[in-house]
Amino acid sequence: MSQQSGILQQGATEERGENARMASFVGAVAVADLVKSTLGPKGMDKILQSMGRGQEVTITNDGATILKSIYVDNPAAKVLVDISKVQDDEVGDGTTSVVVFAGELLREAEQLVNQKVHPMTIIAGYREACDCARSVLESISFNHQADPVLFRADLLNIAKTTLSSKILTVDKEHFANLAVDAILRLKGSGNLEAIHVIKKTGGTLQESFLDEGFILDKKIGVGQPKRIEDARILVANTPMDTDKIKIYGARVRVDSMAKVADIEAAEKEKMRAKVRKIIDHGINCFINRQLIYNLPEEMFADAGVMAIEHADFDGIERLALVLGGEIVSTFDDPETVKLGRCKMIEEIMIGEDRLIHFSGVALGEACTIVLRGASTHILDEAERSLHDALCVLKETVADARVVFGGGWPEIRMAKAVEELASRTPGKKAMAMEAFARALRALPTTICDNAGLDSAEIVANLKAAHGADADSRMGVDVVRGEAGDMAELGIYESFRVRQQVLLSGTEASEIILRVDDIIKCAPRRRG
Repeated sequence: MSQQSGILQQGATEERGENARMASFVGAVAVADLVKSTLGPKGMDKILQSMGRGQEVTITNDGATILKSIYVDNPAAKVLVDISKVQDDEVGDGTTSVVVFAGELLREAEQLVNQKVHPMTIIAGYREACDCARSVLESISFNHQADPVLFRADLLNIAKTTLSSKILTVDKEHFANLAVDAILRLKGSGNLEAIHVIKKTGGTLQESFLDEGFILDKKIGVGQPKRIEDARILVANTPMDTDKIKIYGARVRVDSMAKVADIEAAEKEKMRAKVRKIIDHGINCFINRQLIYNLPEEMFADAGVMAIEHADFDGIERLALVLGGEIVSTFDDPETVKLGRCKMIEEIMIGEDRLIHFSGVALGEACTIVLRGASTHILDEAERSLHDALCVLKETVADARVVFGGGWPEIRMAKAVEELASRTPGKKAMAMEAFARALRALPTTICDNAGLDSAEIVANLKAAHGADADSRMGVDVVRGEAGDMAELGIYESFRVRQQVLLSGTEASEIILRVDDIIKCAPRRRG
């Protein structure tokens, strides 16, 4: 404890200077080491078990999912958890890389601080190195947006690279095609809401497919048309249950059973009037978020209107978007209500489940990906993997620049940063060299996770890039050597690599600036 312990309230602790810095470094490096083994095509998965009532188990190798699920007490570790979340929201992939990179920068910084280099000097060096690496990354990216055939090939390669480190790696051809088809349908709008993912257990992962239109995981009501062409759809969120009297907390005293029947009859009449109002909109399909009881269901069936109840909230918001309608809860003025449209609604079977298929929807780019798999754990992880691929492709469609993967950009950037360091006087140069070493830690980790000799492979890569400025060599984990990334088709989105570089540098900078940690105990209740 420091000298001015009289200032802080009872129960608060303070760590200063060296201790605080050590605590930050240790926490951040520990988090980086936790996810380090999931990096790359041969990365391993983690099992996360919640200690809650359900004891749910998640099996994943998605960096953001792992870090979101663990509770950390160390403030520096929380910074790293946050940057993986930001990476996930911004570009969807590279969540593990960014944490490993920031952890390596801090590991290097720790050595420099021990050699009496001031943290601000390290930060200044890191900043210059980051600018240099970024300009190199921009200069080595290439863009094929003008040529649809080449661009599609690029997108396919990016999807395959993203999926190769996930559970879907076995069927990556199939899923890369699914993801690219789904994204190209969006025609550059980048609205991932229009891509609906349904998970159905049973079957194998290969049986997953992409369906144009929208599939809703619900059944059609009893006695109603199973197929409607040229549908006019009212999407609603309103109670449709008659047999409960809805005056909460009120007591009704009656002197005979006949009076109870009158009240029930009045309730029914009220419901009939409501159903008539809904049918007056000139619709032939009614989709409600809440329950629909037998009486209104019967009335809809008589009117030849298909009624679908309990469409879950996510489903209904997305449904309204796809069908181009609005979610309605009052039915008094039909002319102001915007109905949803689609060419056809029919019931389909997937496995042993019946689902409702909307085809020819108003939002032409809408589509549904149906995932099949042996168990819920596999399906959840498949959905996470696919989501990563879709996000990366969305970013690539928006910014079509592409770089090779497999540690190639890191080697190139490290080389440029080292050249800059050799021209820089003072201690800043030490920080720049450290930055280059941290960049090389990514290909090193990819090799280590594949059980290869990382020192030799990275040295070979360094030599290859030193001998030929336009070398395309990166880590080929399958053969266990340096390989040509263009021939192997290992491509990555420029946006993802750039985000990894910038976020990682910023996170390490934030943690390096710390020299005091104050923890306050919560206020006691009286």
